[in-house]
Amino acid sequence: MAVYRHIHIDYWQDGFVLDLTPEEKYFYIYLMTNSKTSQCGIYELPKRIIETETGYNRETVDKLLDRFVEYKKIVYCEETREVFLMNWIKHNKIVSPKVKKCVYEELKKIKSMDMVNLFFKQCEGYGYTLDKNELKINMGMDRVSIPIPEVENNFEYGYGEKEKQKEKQKEKQKEKQKEKQKEEEPTYSVGRFKKLYEQNIGLINGIVAEWLFEISELIDYELFKRAIEIATNKGKCNKGYVAGIIKQWLDNNIRSYEDLKAYEIGVKNRRDESGEYSQYKYANANERENEEYTRKPTAEEVEEIRRSIDEMRRNRGQL
Repeated sequence: MAVYRHIHIDYWQDGFVLDLTPEEKYFYIYLMTNSKTSQCGIYELPKRIIETETGYNRETVDKLLDRFVEYKKIVYCEETREVFLMNWIKHNKIVSPKVKKCVYEELKKIKSMDMVNLFFKQCEGYGYTLDKNELKINMGMDRVSIPIPEVENNFEYGYGEKEKQKEKQKEKQKEKQKEKQKEEEPTYSVGRFKKLYEQNIGLINGIVAEWLFEISELIDYELFKRAIEIATNKGKCNKGYVAGIIKQWLDNNIRSYEDLKAYEIGVKNRRDESGEYSQYKYANANERENEEYTRKPTAEEVEEIRRSIDEMRRNRGQL
């Protein structure tokens, strides 16, 4: 492997390079000149090495690799951690016997046979005479039986898509596992109650933790969530108010969200049949009594008060 890598001065005037960000220009030069580069343009480059040599964090490294895959300038195999520079062969001739020998030696070490196949396809396109059979002979007995797959005509673009499909499948599997875990998680799991309480009400002390444990054995998570929603809408999202709501439900034998929906439908039907309307209040007894004292009087009540005041004034005048 050569100690030096040559960058042509036209690099900076290249149409593709001109449109890159400074970060991308630096990363592209790094891919062409780092210590792992090879004569064939395929080499193993773990992301940890990229982080160390460039100073970028893993998120930035992933972003830049994905970006150059989209630009169709590289192919990166997550399984083997190998990269193939798509334009490498174009700018690095494979003509002399010494170069060919070096290339064969490097290809023997490549783990991704898809990349090896892509390499031969590109060599054919540039008119370089390299023999797959020669590579098989040089591979030795340990890999001679491994077939080199036939490449598709659009492999240069298809390989990147293939890797993307693999990533999508992995993401789908992860999502399925998350959904499965969520389904398997007990409806009355106290951990979910604690998390929801912390997110909406506040820190949990010993007393609250004990209360949550008791509540989680009496009602389901969705009903607890509904109690917090009601308290939030009322602007009274605290333990006392939520506890008052839950107590009313338990007094009416409501222990799940399904029970609550059935109860509310029953209440509505009874009101419709009787013609009576009264708003169902989620509050404790003391608060309901306070609301009766602090509510706004009706027009009839105001008029009655005025008549009483007028009558008192007349009586005083007669005296």
